[in-house]
Amino acid sequence: MEIVSIGNQTITEFVLLGFYDVPELHLLFFIIFTVIYASIITGNMLIIMAVIRSQRLHKPMYFFLANLSFLEILYTSTVMPKMLEGFLQEATISVAACLLQFFVFGSLATVECFLLAVMAYDRYLAICYPLHYPLLMGPRWCLGLVVTVWFSGFMVDGLVVALMAQLRFCGPNHIDHFYCDFMPVVGLACSNPRVAQVTTFILSVVCLSVPFGLILTSYARIMVAVLRVPAGTSRRKALSTCSSHLAVVSTFYGTLMVLYAAPSAVHSQLLSKVFSLLYTVVTPIFNPVIYTLKNKEVHQALLRILYIKQTEALD
Repeated sequence: MEIVSIGNQTITEFVLLGFYDVPELHLLFFIIFTVIYASIITGNMLIIMAVIRSQRLHKPMYFFLANLSFLEILYTSTVMPKMLEGFLQEATISVAACLLQFFVFGSLATVECFLLAVMAYDRYLAICYPLHYPLLMGPRWCLGLVVTVWFSGFMVDGLVVALMAQLRFCGPNHIDHFYCDFMPVVGLACSNPRVAQVTTFILSVVCLSVPFGLILTSYARIMVAVLRVPAGTSRRKALSTCSSHLAVVSTFYGTLMVLYAAPSAVHSQLLSKVFSLLYTVVTPIFNPVIYTLKNKEVHQALLRILYIKQTEALD
């Protein structure tokens, strides 16, 4: 276990306060969030299974969707077990584990920013260049994009955690959050966190604005292309394939921008926790629900899998 010390004082662990101010609701919250967590895991696993097992879903769009589902499972699994523990008892976490949790969670959040941008670019190519799309989004290019996205996300947040690891923590050790987020953790540092704060702010702005700018550009061009198509089935189909992605993007990017690019907009720690719940809990459950309900191909693939499972059970 890593020990961070200063003088004669030593801190070996932090205490995650979570939603300590409403203890009478802890049992109810535990039940609700356990159900939500199970739903997130199950729903996203079903999407991954559908993409793997259905030949019709072996397309770039669904390859990216399966990666997004896998990311959401890791994303929530990094945060929610500790949050659930906090509803039943005092949730403690070692300093090293706290930094590791932030590294994994922050990296996955950055990966999701990049991946959502890649998915928007994919829709742009599919709608605006349908004839060249199979060549532009070949298997090797898709794999290369995904590998780059995952590698870049972990590299960016690795720098932030390296700077956080240089900070000294000598007390208090209570983190007013349900996971090890950047601001609550560096707020407990005894040494000057200015370098880590400035670096994180710059990286947050870049990692949010660049992918978000690509998403806006992609959808602006998609809208121009769609409006040129006569009203009818083709236009509705094009808009339908984009609406699910836009719903996820709006929730995810909206909350991240408020919390990290414009932290002064959040005036209380309770409000910060509520915003954090939006992208740690709401967005991951949005993924299977929205894509399943709005996408007929995924819907049909899931129904086939469930039907096969039922048939095997009866046999």
